[in-house]
Amino acid sequence: MKFLFIYFLLILDLYSNQLQKVIDQSKPYSTIKLSNGIYKGNLIINKPLIIVGDKNSTILGDGKNSIITIKSDDVELKNLTIKNSGHRLENLDSAVSLDKVKNFKLLNSKIVDSLYGINFYMSHNCQIINNYIKSKNLAIELRGNALKMWYSNNNIIKNNTIVSTRDFTLDYSNHNRIENNTFKYNRFATKIEHSKNNIIQNNIYRYNSVSIMLAGAINTDIINNKVLSSNGAAGIGIIIMKGFNTKVLNNQISFNAKGLYIDIKCTEKVMSRYILNNEISYNKEALHFHSCIKNNTIKNNRIYGNIDDAVQDLYAPFDDSNIIEYNYWDRYEGFDKNSDNIGDNPYKIYIYSDWLWHYNNKIKFFHSSPALSLLNFLNQVAPFIEPKLLIIDKKPIFFDIGQ
Repeated sequence: MKFLFIYFLLILDLYSNQLQKVIDQSKPYSTIKLSNGIYKGNLIINKPLIIVGDKNSTILGDGKNSIITIKSDDVELKNLTIKNSGHRLENLDSAVSLDKVKNFKLLNSKIVDSLYGINFYMSHNCQIINNYIKSKNLAIELRGNALKMWYSNNNIIKNNTIVSTRDFTLDYSNHNRIENNTFKYNRFATKIEHSKNNIIQNNIYRYNSVSIMLAGAINTDIINNKVLSSNGAAGIGIIIMKGFNTKVLNNQISFNAKGLYIDIKCTEKVMSRYILNNEISYNKEALHFHSCIKNNTIKNNRIYGNIDDAVQDLYAPFDDSNIIEYNYWDRYEGFDKNSDNIGDNPYKIYIYSDWLWHYNNKIKFFHSSPALSLLNFLNQVAPFIEPKLLIIDKKPIFFDIGQ
């Protein structure tokens, strides 16, 4: 059904509840056009409507509960500033709360001073495009999520700027697209759990504690993102925990404490991660494996400028299920006699004396101390403790044509 173009020009004062009355009295599929001004929030929309603001149209909550609750399909909010939600984390106080709806749109709007930004509950085929979202000025653990998606499918989150919130989460939510967004100063900037067939593409991540985290996610594509400068000594670019068929393609992962962190079950049976054509550069650790290193395809990556190319928390032998080849490693010291740009010998990453501190937290205190550094150097020159093989690239690229 097409929308009826019925316009209401409203000039209301802060304490008026006239906007809720207009919503209640409007026919389904009407358009309500707001003039500049401040409108009282805590609205409930239970019919298909379009609400369009002007440059300075603000929906102001009273600091309690959610500012706008959507309980109908086919609702569109556009050109609005939405601010001052409640403060109760347990109530999911939000700027916009969606309750089992379809085809909702939030366009060209600003959410500020709101605990949660947008709360999706079993809501599908929605579009969140060209918005600015910021939480309340609280400690990061006390903020709400920019977006909380629960059992919600086929949604598009695009061209948004998401700043100083807590997390951005998808749980049991499938076939969603997160693309062309900018995430800054969040905790988990994008966190996907127990969800399938989601795409994270062309986003910029800066100064988040963790940029992207997958936990039990299946068929997830992480494509062409810039994952940069995660915050803190433990800042992580991308975490992959369990799950299946994760593709990490054409990303830049730079200036993080840990670039890629992989934590899997040692009982995993099939190839599960495809890490291809990425730049992994200037991190403290390029590849960090919690325990088992298996079922990884790692090919055609440029890995350079990192302090450690690979790290492992709990030692387990390198598994033959891995396909690791055609990567450029700036630490490779072999030759290329036939000039095919493939090293004549494999690139092998061993742990020498530094396995002592990798696997023993008490000795980590002495990491990079002169004594341990000297011990590690001597063990590489004349091993008196058998080194442990972490990973092997059978066909390393000799010369990086990308630089």
